Amino acid sequence: MALKLNLIVAASENWGIGKNGTLPWKLKKEMAFFRTMTSATEDKSKKNVVIMGRRTWESIPAQFKPLPNRINFVLSRSGLNLDQYSNTQSFTSFREALDKLEESAFRQLYENVWIIGGSSLYKETFRSPHFHRLYLTKIHKEFDCDTFLPALPGNLKEISDPAVTEDIQEENDIEYTFQVFEVTN
Repeated sequence: MALKLNLIVAASENWGIGKNGTLPWKLKKEMAFFRTMTSATEDKSKKNVVIMGRRTWESIPAQFKPLPNRINFVLSRSGLNLDQYSNTQSFTSFREALDKLEESAFRQLYENVWIIGGSSLYKETFRSPHFHRLYLTKIHKEFDCDTFLPALPGNLKEISDPAVTEDIQEENDIEYTFQVFEVTN
């Protein structure tokens, strides 16, 4: 089976995704959606892989590291020692992580692959031939951000996913919607 990468992100009206190494909004239902989507598998003997950059890893509060019920891949050009964390591996490049995902023995351990940030990893994923779907939480408000989602590729079309509600969500006086896009080529 061909490797397929799913990218999941929440972005504000001005395409902001972060501020000072954290999310600029507090949306518990949106975080629950993220947790469910990146954790859920049909085969209960497998887990999903979440791939993130070093700054995204560092932004996760200590009590949530590694992200539970998932295999955590952390990318850092200088390498990281993550031996104290179970189900966590460090890679020095996106290509190195993809090579691990394509190993036949490792392939038996996981079901889906989720790219969870940050901005430069999103950009690299958009260019990858393995990029399959974008799960975008569009927050209908502008936020002061210092990190932004790169421009979306032109080969995406919006689709329906039965696991994703299309209703407008509201929390803390912030409206947002879940959108799913698939690569068309």
